Amino acid sequence: MPRKDHRHKLRVKAVTFDLWETLLFEKEGYSDARSSVRCKNLVNALKELGIEVSFEGVNFALNETRSSLLKIWDANRDVAHSDQIKLFIKHLLGNSFAVKEEWLNPLSSAYISALFEVPPYLNLDAHEILRWLKSRDKNVGIICNTGLTPGFGLKQFIERENIAKHFDVMMFSDEVGIRKPDSRIFLLAAEKLKVEPCKVVHVGDNLRTDVWGAKNAGFKAVHLLCESGRDRKAESNPTSLVSLSRKLGSLRAEDIVPDATINSLAILKNLLI
Repeated sequence: MPRKDHRHKLRVKAVTFDLWETLLFEKEGYSDARSSVRCKNLVNALKELGIEVSFEGVNFALNETRSSLLKIWDANRDVAHSDQIKLFIKHLLGNSFAVKEEWLNPLSSAYISALFEVPPYLNLDAHEILRWLKSRDKNVGIICNTGLTPGFGLKQFIERENIAKHFDVMMFSDEVGIRKPDSRIFLLAAEKLKVEPCKVVHVGDNLRTDVWGAKNAGFKAVHLLCESGRDRKAESNPTSLVSLSRKLGSLRAEDIVPDATINSLAILKNLLI
């Protein structure tokens, strides 16, 4: 029998994945719907705490919170979830209003509940490729930039989807204070996986944060270019987090060269040895 040609395959010991639009897909309009549910649940949570606010007021405060966070995120830094809640309260009620510690849990629950009420859906190839990687003794991780949903909420979601068991490491930006494409979050993941960066391939949909970031950290990079699972309504809004996350800044697309481009996670089986 002829020997299989491995010249163009990627020799790796570990694989890391982006989460949104890589392992988790969106339905059309769900980003807006999730924002609306988050506002409604925050209004109700605040009412339970004895604070009467309007839906419009909460929506405005969340938009202001996002604007403040974007300035931090642009420097590839992130803040802890509790600090994000405090920032939201500051925009909602003013600087002089002190957040009580006992408020954090109910407000956090209101923040996170929107993910479960308007959920993304699991990439149909996820279970199969994750099982395949573990059967090949590959270490597997997640490297994810969070937005308004914190890392521990995303962990709860993927536990519900029964894929958390496949991951050796989960890196969420709000928990480590660093965002992709900063190479430090990739290097930290490699360290936790106990694998040299050159022996790790990162898979993601975003050219700047996933491909450019991974390559700068010494990882190999696979670009998932897939038309499924994208909220086109959110992408068409230039102020949405989805749209803003796809901007390349001073980079040019032609200067960002992945080791491979795929349109399905299942193709990883043909790429890796």
